Amino acid sequence: MSASVRPPDLSKDPAQAPAGAAPAGASPRPGAATGSAVGPQKKRLRRGVGPLGLGLATLWLSLIVLLPLAAIAVKSMDNGFGGFWDAITTRNALAALRVTVTVSLIVAVINVVLGTLVAWVLVRDEFPGKKFFNALIDLPFALPTIVASIVLLSLYGPRSPIDIQLNATQPALVIALAFVTLPFVVRAVQPVLIELDRDAEQAAASLGAGNFTIFRKIILPPLLPAVLSGAGLAFGRAIGEYGSVVLIGGNIPRETQVAAQYIQEQIETDRPVNAAAVSVTLLLISFLVLLALRLISSRAAKREASAP
Repeated sequence: MSASVRPPDLSKDPAQAPAGAAPAGASPRPGAATGSAVGPQKKRLRRGVGPLGLGLATLWLSLIVLLPLAAIAVKSMDNGFGGFWDAITTRNALAALRVTVTVSLIVAVINVVLGTLVAWVLVRDEFPGKKFFNALIDLPFALPTIVASIVLLSLYGPRSPIDIQLNATQPALVIALAFVTLPFVVRAVQPVLIELDRDAEQAAASLGAGNFTIFRKIILPPLLPAVLSGAGLAFGRAIGEYGSVVLIGGNIPRETQVAAQYIQEQIETDRPVNAAAVSVTLLLISFLVLLALRLISSRAAKREASAP
């Protein structure tokens, strides 16, 4: 007669429990799988918005971005490529493009330096009124740009209370564009400065590294992508700005007339094809600059990620 085999009593000896089984009386671990219901749940979470959300996003981007860009590109070619080239190579058009690009590059460089400095002060320093000044950075986003032009004209115009007259000059364009593009670099750099590991800075300082060496070797590499991103956004905003320069700039052809004012002039004189051609040229310039900065930023981020 064969002897019956009794199963092991797992409540007495937890070591005899099969692998993966919880001891008797123990509560299941948080997040432990309790059956086959977790698998479908994870699958549902990974699906995202699904085809409907993707279709709505594509439709919205097409209506807001792609279709207007396609329409203006087609309009600029109404007279063929020869007409497009003639429209953007006239003396006034080239001068407006030159003034716009030059001033926008100067403003982007100013924002890189002073915007980074402002972000540094707001993150690393403590002073009375810090929250007020931090909120003041976003004022150019909320303030209508024509109001900025009026304020600057009253400050630097013919009746300047500080006896500085800059209206109808290129420095006035720089000041106006620097005002409306101030938040871009500041808001791009601030989060990165907040997340930086200050222990590495203190370690470098304890080893005898100077402030400039610490900034160049430890702070600047992770900061560079954010700085370049903010500079690109500032340049893109400046190159198409109209409201903040319409009064203080003076709109003098070949001197202070920016491309946006030239485009308005072409529309008012019933030359919409010329206006569209200059608009497409501005779009191409802005796209190329942003693409170049994005590539430089991506390479800097890769170098920082691969650094030991």
